[in-house]
Amino acid sequence: MKKIAYLIIGLFIAAGLQGCKEDPRLDHHDTNAPAPAQVTDFKQENTPGGANIIYRLNADVNLAYLKAVYEIQPGVFKETKSSVYTDTLKLEGFGDTREYDIKIYSVGKNEKESAPVIVKIKPLPPPVELAFNDLSIEPGFGGVKVRVKNELQASLAIVIDADTSGSGLLRPLQTFYTKSAAGSYSVRGLTATPKKFSVYLRDRWGNKSQAIVKDLTPLFEQRVPKPFAMYALPTDQAALAPNVLANIWDGLVNLNIYASANNSPIPQWFTVDLKIPVVLSRMKMHQRTPPYTYTGANVKVFELYGSNAPALDGSWASWTLIGKFDSFKPSGSVGVTKEDEAYGFTNGEDFEMPDTPPAYRYLRFKTLETWGGTGQVTLAEITFWGKL
Repeated sequence: MKKIAYLIIGLFIAAGLQGCKEDPRLDHHDTNAPAPAQVTDFKQENTPGGANIIYRLNADVNLAYLKAVYEIQPGVFKETKSSVYTDTLKLEGFGDTREYDIKIYSVGKNEKESAPVIVKIKPLPPPVELAFNDLSIEPGFGGVKVRVKNELQASLAIVIDADTSGSGLLRPLQTFYTKSAAGSYSVRGLTATPKKFSVYLRDRWGNKSQAIVKDLTPLFEQRVPKPFAMYALPTDQAALAPNVLANIWDGLVNLNIYASANNSPIPQWFTVDLKIPVVLSRMKMHQRTPPYTYTGANVKVFELYGSNAPALDGSWASWTLIGKFDSFKPSGSVGVTKEDEAYGFTNGEDFEMPDTPPAYRYLRFKTLETWGGTGQVTLAEITFWGKL
């Protein structure tokens, strides 16, 4: 009996070992199969700077995907693919509205390609051309201001050149990047003398718009000397620590900040004494250092008020509204990009006064909304320009 039992156990072990052996590899595509048949039933939908090519798949079981190859600029080729689980090839990157030949290949599971089918498209005006129709450049305080509407929210570069040496040559001055539907961008630090400026748009494929070239004279302004002084009034929001408000005019953008108390009410405000009356032209605000930029307690919407004789009870009757301002995020995306951080923190965000105000010595900064909707306000630095 023992021998029979041992024999049965041995047979089970052998069967188990046999079952553990690796199965031979199953090759699902025949390397010798011919290229799949061409897809021929196409429909074109022209789009700004591109086209959608819609197709109906054939019954070839070897077909893996479709590939479109096309030339967006002389010598610059691009390709796009779509699997058998979709019915559309999306083409993009064209810089004009000429007619283009698109080569479409049927590609098999073994990567063999059919002969190309030629489909013609005629792109609609590209985003870089459409946005150019709403591009302008004008004198600004200490430089120039560029405005643009980008209704398709395409990724665009706004390239500003200038002849700052008087040599007659336009050289790169500054480039801004945006996906926002609209925005204004300012270049600063230039003298109030006539200069030639140029501005044009460029997309991520290197397509360029025409250039606007103008002779402009930047408006004169000077920076308001620091340090300012605190001027605490009864209704002002208390900071987390004494004298912390002075951190926003100490010139140390990446170190000390102003922060109000956690869960403090919104709106809230504080008061600044410039020490001399100033006709304000603009203000620069640096948000808190990354990764906090455009998040949390950073200011999103605020108002600026001026006075020369503030009421000592902290009331508003003695204050005049200078302007309401919205913080601008260049990327327009949900997350925070490197361009956003450079704009809101490193370089600081500029806010031009909507009208030329009277000269004011005292300013009141009233926060209406933060980027995170929190009951706290943080600021890294503020700077003012104008006529003293």
